[in-house]
Amino acid sequence: MPISTKKGDKGFTGLLSGKRVPKYHLRPETYGTLDELNSFVGMARAVSRDEKVREILLTIQNHFFIIGAELALAGGDRSLLKREISEKEVEWLSQLSTDFETLLKPEPKFILYGETFVSSILDVARAVSRRAERLVAKMKSLRMLQNAKALEYLNRLSDVLYLLARFEEKKADVKPRHPTY
Repeated sequence: MPISTKKGDKGFTGLLSGKRVPKYHLRPETYGTLDELNSFVGMARAVSRDEKVREILLTIQNHFFIIGAELALAGGDRSLLKREISEKEVEWLSQLSTDFETLLKPEPKFILYGETFVSSILDVARAVSRRAERLVAKMKSLRMLQNAKALEYLNRLSDVLYLLARFEEKKADVKPRHPTY
């Protein structure tokens, strides 16, 4: 299949079910935000020098394709999905969060972002993940989301991205700066 199909030239896009919706519809807006997030996570993975961080980010990127397919399915036949995000993936993120919090012991204070290149990318990814979470929450409130685990996953993800950013700063021997108000 060629990259350019020209099927979207009139402002519509196809969902996984084959249904066509406007490109500004909540579904493509949401999975488009997830795609943006995937790009930032990929950038962080490309510049991180820590093998464990790169492995975690690669796993997260693979999870995005599972969630994206769920978001692109407009009701109907769930058999079109290869798999769904489950409690297993949510629990994996929860455990990562616990492990990194134990290791880092972060202070409960606001911090200024931008201490290292990779932590800055992870902080942007965290902000985009929060936007994706808000959009998925909206889908849920409109009864457009069939698997609430996707929302739980995105909620845990922002914490993990925040902690990975702080981990990268710690490895670079950089202490977080706090606002001076």
